[in-house]
Amino acid sequence: MVLTLWSFYEHHCLTVIFVSQSVFCFSFQFASLNFIYLLLQALNNQTIYAHLANFVGEAVFVDDIPSPRNCLHGAFIYSRKPLARVNGIKFKPGSLPDGVTALISFKDIPGENVGSMTIFGTEPLFADELTQCAGQRIAFVVADTQKLADVAANDALVDYDIENLEPPILSVEQAVERSSFYEVPPFLYPKAVGDVSKGMAEADHKILSAEIKLGSQYYFYMETQTALAVPDEDNCMVVYSSIQCPEFCHVVIAKCLGVPEHNVRVITRRVGGGFGGKSIKAMPVATACALAAHKLGRPVRIYVNRKTDMIMAGGRHPMKITYSVGFKSNGKITALQLEILIKAGMSADISPVMPHNMLCALKKYDWGALSFDIKVCRTNLQSRSAMRAPGEVQSTFIAEAVIEHVASTLSMEVDSVRHINLHSYDSLRLFFEGGAGEPLEYTLPSIWDKLALTSCLDHRIEMIKEFNKNNRWQKRGISRVPIVHEVMQRPTPGKVSILRDGSVVVEVGGIELGQGLWTKVKQMTAYALSLIQCDGTGDLVEKVRVIQSDTLSLIQGGFTAGSTTSESSCEAVRLCCNILVERLTPLKEKLVEQMGAVKWETLILQAYLNAVDLSTNTLYVPEFSSMQYLNYGAAVSEVEVNLLTGETTFLRTDITYDCGQSLNPAVDLGQIEGAFVQGIGFFMLEEYSENSDGLVVAEGTWTYKIPTVDTIPKQFNVEILSSGHHEKRVLSSKASGEPPLLLAVSIHCATRAAIEEARKQLLSWRGQDESDSTFQLPVPATPPVVKELCGLDSVETFLQWTMATKCGNST
Repeated sequence: MVLTLWSFYEHHCLTVIFVSQSVFCFSFQFASLNFIYLLLQALNNQTIYAHLANFVGEAVFVDDIPSPRNCLHGAFIYSRKPLARVNGIKFKPGSLPDGVTALISFKDIPGENVGSMTIFGTEPLFADELTQCAGQRIAFVVADTQKLADVAANDALVDYDIENLEPPILSVEQAVERSSFYEVPPFLYPKAVGDVSKGMAEADHKILSAEIKLGSQYYFYMETQTALAVPDEDNCMVVYSSIQCPEFCHVVIAKCLGVPEHNVRVITRRVGGGFGGKSIKAMPVATACALAAHKLGRPVRIYVNRKTDMIMAGGRHPMKITYSVGFKSNGKITALQLEILIKAGMSADISPVMPHNMLCALKKYDWGALSFDIKVCRTNLQSRSAMRAPGEVQSTFIAEAVIEHVASTLSMEVDSVRHINLHSYDSLRLFFEGGAGEPLEYTLPSIWDKLALTSCLDHRIEMIKEFNKNNRWQKRGISRVPIVHEVMQRPTPGKVSILRDGSVVVEVGGIELGQGLWTKVKQMTAYALSLIQCDGTGDLVEKVRVIQSDTLSLIQGGFTAGSTTSESSCEAVRLCCNILVERLTPLKEKLVEQMGAVKWETLILQAYLNAVDLSTNTLYVPEFSSMQYLNYGAAVSEVEVNLLTGETTFLRTDITYDCGQSLNPAVDLGQIEGAFVQGIGFFMLEEYSENSDGLVVAEGTWTYKIPTVDTIPKQFNVEILSSGHHEKRVLSSKASGEPPLLLAVSIHCATRAAIEEARKQLLSWRGQDESDSTFQLPVPATPPVVKELCGLDSVETFLQWTMATKCGNST
């Protein structure tokens, strides 16, 4: 038997060939195999399970932790109305169903009704008398099994009353009409660049008040939200949570239970995919379990079913964008003016940071002058939260849409318009004040030119022209796009302890999400400790173990987000190791005088006997001048569109990405590929639909299409550029988690180029002018959308043209 499994977002493949009792595993690409292990576990084949466990090691996630004795299970009852009073909750038989222990609501909270928090405020754990959105948590059903809890929550009947209530705000237009906005702190609202009025006056051409609308995207992690709360002695609570920010969850639980923070302990070993969805949105899940466990005095756990998870997740921020742009006849843009409305939801969450994030990504081109008016809209919808490259992925599309519109208006090759609007180093410094770095660090121009050569861009453009000329029902397109992505390092703790046998245990504030953080931390620990130069330090990496996050063991862990947690954690660990090396050096020199060469194990044993402190922790605080830096990259993508079905085939993608000096090229390669494929999902596949009340109607992959094996470009070439030494970077490295996702817009742009060829052909059949082919390709560019833009009547038009041509020839 041959079984092939794919991780959709991480671009990992494992083929397992089963021959009798033997298992042979072949892994393609760099892969963390936890997801495969979980899938095989679900197959319930103990032989397969045991063999693979021996191969990859058992990775324990929160839901794998055995249930404690008398453990209960929970499920959420959520509102199906956007704005309504809740008069009561009943079950179909009339009372609590068999096996259901309790129904917990805001009335049972001993402390504050808080389910999550950010620096911008809190969100309630449960709605009180009034629900604020469809999907808001109303109550928590606790039952003997997860199935019973889910069934009871689904069967609950909520008595709603909307009398004398204002209509809910369900769109950004309604939010504007009612002035319903969140305040953006001044330090997060970006500054305009240059004089837009002057830039518009200098322009030869103008496009005024063009509109773009962007939808949302669901996180679709392999592991949905999950938590386990266990009451402990002295009124304490131990919570195991699949979360990206245990520190903040710790605070929220303490506030909700009304206990000191030292009475709460949050433990996170690893997370089965996060993408931002396991940061703020994981807090109420863990808090609800802790509240139920506190009230009932029994352990409580939850594994949120996929439908409920999709309804409560919120996802990426939808937007409405209106832009005006001025430009010269040669394609050089002189001014860009933007009005952006961001649909935030019922609570602020992280939404006030969106203006800052959006402008950072939008500035990848030299717009001459740039001004904007960005409003973060408060609505009666589920709160939107951070999702991988929050704001940046929308902005990179906005930038490319403007470039495409300018090129189409001028009938120019879009690649030429992109090239003429790339930054010079001087314009880069103007747009990214303080973040541009030194001139040698600006690698985008060299990446841009190099990628054209390595991808054979000019030759392929000519081949595509020939293909399109000779193929009536398939059209190809190709596109090259750049990215400039700003990231920021944050304070991060680390702790390193050397045990008596020479093995090393490490704790970091960052959470392992499948991004290779633990791998990089282990390597950094071994590297930094090896500077002691003892015999046996060459294999130190095998002696290092990174252990789970524990909020009472290592404080100030912060968020695992923003792509820089790995390097910040590595730097915190390096600082710890430097202290340990400094403590051990005098002893090592003394032993060398006595014994000659000293083995690592001997040194550590002698350190114990001489009472050398072999445990230390530190908080890495980046210097202000080096907290922010820019990442650069570019991608060339080629696609083929079927005019009859609207299907888009992703033929080839070439990426060159600047990782500085990568801490681990295998890990970074996996991150680049995985991010790109997830970006394809946003731009081409994923429709996160809602009904008229704002309730998400997607229910898993039957109705929500995520990337699959067929989504990955058939030829996928990724080059990691080693851009040399950067004194202010962690071992000269740069981030790789989020920036490459933005490059997936190249697939969308290539699809647009193919559609443009189809539309020119259609216009020629109709006998119309082919020069004006301006159109907008929505996001996501699903097959129905592509088919419509290629012409729903293309076959009929072709037949009419053929008949007319034959009749014309016969006369």
